[in-house]
Amino acid sequence: MVDGIYRTRSLGTAAEGLPDQYADGRAAKLWEIYIGDKNSRTEYYKTFLINLLQEKHCKNVLDVACGTGIDSILLVEEGFNITSVDASDKMLKYALKTRWNRRKESNFDAWVIEEANWLTLVDDLGLSTNLKNPFSPSPGGFDALICLGNSFAHLPDFSGDQKAIKTALKNFAQCVRPGGIFIIDHRNYDYILSTGNTPSKNIYYSSHCVADIETSILIKNGQPNLITMDYIIDVSNLGKDYEAVAREGLK
Repeated sequence: MVDGIYRTRSLGTAAEGLPDQYADGRAAKLWEIYIGDKNSRTEYYKTFLINLLQEKHCKNVLDVACGTGIDSILLVEEGFNITSVDASDKMLKYALKTRWNRRKESNFDAWVIEEANWLTLVDDLGLSTNLKNPFSPSPGGFDALICLGNSFAHLPDFSGDQKAIKTALKNFAQCVRPGGIFIIDHRNYDYILSTGNTPSKNIYYSSHCVADIETSILIKNGQPNLITMDYIIDVSNLGKDYEAVAREGLK
């Protein structure tokens, strides 16, 4: 810490299948400080997302990038049937805590939260069998699959042939019923590559604590290979409670 500014990078520990980049628990502890106020954050895209799902007659939704649950919570509150998965149990524990705290609300009591990774998603959800299971809303699959918050960009292309990316997309498709929809968002990487900078403000995150995002671009054989973003978060104006959370996150 330097004058209330925290520099964090959570490399995580590779487990089975998709590496859990939040495995050490540090980023999960700081995540909601980075996200910012949930209500003001969701106003930007809440109407668009809900209207799109309703227009496409989507009721059963699979959130494959649940994280701490912020998008899933939004949709549960709006009456959608949500199944939420993430490869990080450290992130999911925040979603599980919210479900427990609001368990007396029927929609939250029915909210399904499970650990799963994109490379084995179909098997993790039991969709590869014809047997009835608690994760499949219908034999045809989910009405919609969402992958928000720049999450898909965190899937590394270790092999250099996009094998993992293609596997994940294939698994996503197998989870959605015929005629269903897939909603994905990510940062404007063309802009980042052309300028070398990452905008610290966007419609998905509304935190006022992001002091800077230091951006590194790895060039391999003359081609961009990896973009790394180091988020610098200033909690000096949030009070001692938030500074304590930040210190705990860095342990």
